[in-house]
Order: sequence, then structure tokens, then C-alpha cells
Amino acid sequence: MLKWLAVVLVVLLALLQYRLWLGEGGIRDLGMVRERVALLEEANKPLRDRNARLAAEVVDLKTGLDAIEERGRSDIGMVRTDEQFFWVPGVVVEATRPVTPPELPAAAEVTR
Repeated sequence: MLKWLAVVLVVLLALLQYRLWLGEGGIRDLGMVRERVALLEEANKPLRDRNARLAAEVVDLKTGLDAIEERGRSDIGMVRTDEQFFWVPGVVVEATRPVTPPELPAAAEVTR
């Protein structure tokens, strides 16, 4: 009787070991999942960096006037009232977007 119990326990241990190492959700699957996580983390790193830069820019735009002024100068060509704008012919400046002057309000709106 004791021999049969030992045989049953050894077979049960072998089945559990098989399931642990080779079965669904076992060590082999865990290794594949860890590899996939590592690949996805690597793919997400540039996106996380970009999100951090954008979040910092949002905070800067909400709290500081310097960032708003710089954005206005570079994106739409704004000039402060105490500055003079000089256009130098022959100098090529590459812009990321086409610079268009802002629309002026209608004359009726100005006189109000």
C-alpha cells in the first residue's frame, strides 16, 4: 500500500512539474510574456519622452509669458510694440509653417 502511495505521489509531482514548466501559464509562457513586455517598453520609451516634453511645454505655456512670447514670435511672426521689424532682402529663413499675417478687425469693430 505504501508503495502505491509513493508511486501516485511521484506521478502527481511529475504532472505538476510538467504543467509548471511546459503547460499553459507556465515558466515558458512567462518568459515569452516578459520578452514581449520588454519590446513594448522599448517601443513606448520615445512616446513617453515626447509626452514628458509636451507636458513640460504645457506647464510652461500656462505659467510663463516667455514661452507664449517665443511661440508667437516663431509661429506667427509677432513683434512687440516697443520693437522695430527690419526685413533684410536676400536672407533666407526656413520656417516650419508658412507665416501669414493676422487678420485685422473690420473698421466698424474698431470704432466701437
